[in-house]
Amino acid sequence: MVQSIIKKVFQCDKDKLWNIITDNTNYTWRTDLSKIEIVDDTHFIEYAKNNYPTYFTITQKEKLHIYAFDIENTNIKGKWIGKFRKLDNGCIEIEFTEAIETSHFIMKLLAKPYLKSMQKRYIKDLERVLSRKKS
Repeated sequence: MVQSIIKKVFQCDKDKLWNIITDNTNYTWRTDLSKIEIVDDTHFIEYAKNNYPTYFTITQKEKLHIYAFDIENTNIKGKWIGKFRKLDNGCIEIEFTEAIETSHFIMKLLAKPYLKSMQKRYIKDLERVLSRKKS
């Protein structure tokens, strides 16, 4: 299993941060997606810009504490866990852990750098939407 963790501290309203991350109906801030299809309360499908689908099953969702789901597509299978922690200075620290397995030899070699780049892109998109929402 390949794992990647990213942490980031945000100085913003904690509810706003939670809502942006967990609201699958509002995905246009994500530069990596063409759409999200909501199947039901615990299942959704993200489509990459090339319309490649990834299937998600929400396994935990405790407001401002944890958001977790199982992930699966034709290349990978794994888990994503997002933890939220309020710091003493009023900021919010997020920690996103993604762990995947793949049976493809090439994907095994590329999985760690791929996860890191996807996490960095997500954080950059998140920073951009939060800065826009301050105005």
